[in-house]
Amino acid sequence: MNVATEGENVPMIKTEGLTKSFGKVVAVAGVDLEVDRGQVLALLGPNGAGKTTTVRMLSTLVPPTGGRALVGGHDAAREPRAVRALIGLAGQSASIDEKLTATQNLTMLGRLHRLSARTAKARAAQLVEGFDLTAAADRAAQTYSGGMRRKLDLAASLIMAPPVLFLDEPTTGLDPVSRNGLWDVVRDLVQAGTTVLLTTQYLDEADRLADRVAVIDQGRVVADSTAQRLKDRVGATGLAVVAAGAEAAERLRRLFPDRVSAVEEATHTVVFRVADAGVAGMRDLNGLLAAILDADIAVESYDIRRPTLDDAFLQLIGHGTAPGAVGAAGVSGVAGASGADSGAGLGGASGADEGADPGADAEAGTSAPGVAQSAASHPTPPSPDRSNPDYSNSDRANPDQANPDRSRPDRSHPAIPDQDSGAR
Repeated sequence: MNVATEGENVPMIKTEGLTKSFGKVVAVAGVDLEVDRGQVLALLGPNGAGKTTTVRMLSTLVPPTGGRALVGGHDAAREPRAVRALIGLAGQSASIDEKLTATQNLTMLGRLHRLSARTAKARAAQLVEGFDLTAAADRAAQTYSGGMRRKLDLAASLIMAPPVLFLDEPTTGLDPVSRNGLWDVVRDLVQAGTTVLLTTQYLDEADRLADRVAVIDQGRVVADSTAQRLKDRVGATGLAVVAAGAEAAERLRRLFPDRVSAVEEATHTVVFRVADAGVAGMRDLNGLLAAILDADIAVESYDIRRPTLDDAFLQLIGHGTAPGAVGAAGVSGVAGASGADSGAGLGGASGADEGADPGADAEAGTSAPGVAQSAASHPTPPSPDRSNPDYSNSDRANPDQANPDRSRPDRSHPAIPDQDSGAR
């Protein structure tokens, strides 16, 4: 595998003015992205935003209409073989042979990648163990649970230990245990040096895994920053107090009217703005709670509401909530009485995702035979305001500065198994 720009400080994934049209339908309308070596970029957007179309252009499954898609310094349209040698792709639907076992599936893919029989079997065994599939290694894949199939599909995308991995909604439909297991696998890959572009409909997934988050809407990137900075723009932390009835809720509202950020009448909940900074925030919170207790207002429960990535996402695409009326997260409690708890590897093998974003990201006219396609409507919106701090490149240079809790070990990509010239 040859990275054209190896040794230079250049992105492993880069798009410049990337566009894709199907006749009069504009699916991608000028996407600019950069992902550095060993980083995770989460690409978020509503169904039909152009996420899967972008992934397919980067993975050589469909040619762009305009602009450039670069992987490891290679142009996906002009050098598809070089790009395929660098990438792994796990699409939205598993690309495995259900009549074969996990070991047989992985060994077959290794042979298709021109590994010797011995090396292919060794690599298959390594992946089976790494993805915790040993107990089911000799069972047909059709007997696997959804989580096990997804693990096998991701393992297949790593048969050649690619330096770049595309994951198109990898955990859709999985139970929480399986999702957490896949997240651990992705973290391990990133620590080993893999660069990951992830699309997902689960925003908590992006929040936990990604160094940066790019939000795409109607074919354009409308924000590109760290998850924390996107959440910070939503609004302040809030103290949500559930009163024991409408009268108590009204008394709460009148207690600090200038600090009320939202009133949820159906649940008799009043949300107060709270300082969100260390000791000052704690004192502010304690002061509010003490005042409520001193006023002898009947309260059922309270919780601390912090902005979530869901709130930031909804705000960016035009369906946002009011500041302070953000999703509850993290802390809950009781005031007074009892409280209520508030795909397979590319590089010549399979890997085409056949289930694009519903009604939107499926393509027509791809250069890769056998991929299901359909056209969809993507109106072209105005260009995003690139002076917006959430569209800046400042977070790309040092994502750890914006995410101090993420420790980033030294990354050197693991060696690829020897491609013997033995039995083919």
